[in-house]
Amino acid sequence: MGRLLAEAKDPAAEQAALEARQPTGRLVAAAEVAEAIAYLAGPGSASVTGVALAVDGGMSGLRVGSGA
Repeated sequence: MGRLLAEAKDPAAEQAALEARQPTGRLVAAAEVAEAIAYLAGPGSASVTGVALAVDGGMSGLRVGSGA
């Protein structure tokens, strides 16, 4: 996000456009994303979601398994 905003001709407009695309209407902090990934990659999330996830290198590395 920082890179996109730094390279934008109008950072305020770019940020507004990014925020408009978010379901929450705001950009989340990197710490919030890291916390969510750590939770979803942990064994406890499968008991809540019914799906086991393995995160290995970002969105392209996200694999959804059966939880078995």
